[in-house]
Amino acid sequence: MCLMKVSQWLPRKVVIIGAGAVGSTFAYALAQSGVADKIALIDNNNELAKGQILDLSHGLAFFPQLDLYVGSPADYHDASIIIITAGAKQQPGDSRIDLLSRNATIMKKIAQDITAQNSNAIIVVVSNPVDILTYILLKELGWPSGRVIGSGTVLDSARFRYLLSKCCRIDVHNIHGYILGEHGDSEFAAWSLTHLAGKPVNEHCTICAETADCQAIHQRIEDDVRSSAYHIIDYKGATNFAIGMALVRIVTAILRNQRSVLTVSTLLQGEYGLKDVCLSLPCVVSQEGVEQIIEGNLTSNEQLKLSHSASVLQKSYNELYTTQK
Repeated sequence: MCLMKVSQWLPRKVVIIGAGAVGSTFAYALAQSGVADKIALIDNNNELAKGQILDLSHGLAFFPQLDLYVGSPADYHDASIIIITAGAKQQPGDSRIDLLSRNATIMKKIAQDITAQNSNAIIVVVSNPVDILTYILLKELGWPSGRVIGSGTVLDSARFRYLLSKCCRIDVHNIHGYILGEHGDSEFAAWSLTHLAGKPVNEHCTICAETADCQAIHQRIEDDVRSSAYHIIDYKGATNFAIGMALVRIVTAILRNQRSVLTVSTLLQGEYGLKDVCLSLPCVVSQEGVEQIIEGNLTSNEQLKLSHSASVLQKSYNELYTTQK
């Protein structure tokens, strides 16, 4: 009798660092998705982590089969993905560099803990400023660049598509477009890559076709994307629902090896003539993390905007480095 060798089953384990608004909302959305087999939630405030897990666990009867628990750094060892949402909050009198410096210190401590556990996980940084913190964590770990990525402009691109869908009166799922560069004030819409069924959106959109100043409409949409988070924070104090769903999308692409094109933040190594900076471009995301950066045909103006965004990020990093010396 021939016995088949059964390979060992490894659970799809996601470790979330940070049990605040973003981390807990992501845990809730991920639990409902059925993508992960285990979710471990870690926070310096252990009571908060316990409370979030207990609350989520009371819904296990309504979730797909799942193991939920309060984690520890030991969970990094066999994690499939580590999601970092933890970060310091700005205090009265803090400068931008003060806040960045504290968050950089948090990233370095997390990097030490991950290294100590000999982890083979893919890491997704969500904490802001996400591009700079992704770069810092990547340098601290010394891993291949594809394994350490930032959530980047995945959410910004979703906001862009939503606003276009309202303007063009087309299902958001059928509009393709990207916000590139920094996840921040220097981000920009790549209109040259924005289309509906291969047709440039502005050629399809009746509002643009019937309006003399189409550029003004484009600018308003781009400004609305850029200011969305500020408005939400003014209204309710934090953004959490949409970023939680965006993270589920990223995690799903990794755990299911979907090779999805997502605008995550990744290290550039010559693409578009830029090096040694993390920012968002369309990337193929798979079980390896970022498998490939897709270079589209940007216009000269878009290329200038991308270079400007890179220079903004590099300036911030250099200011931080000078401060910490």
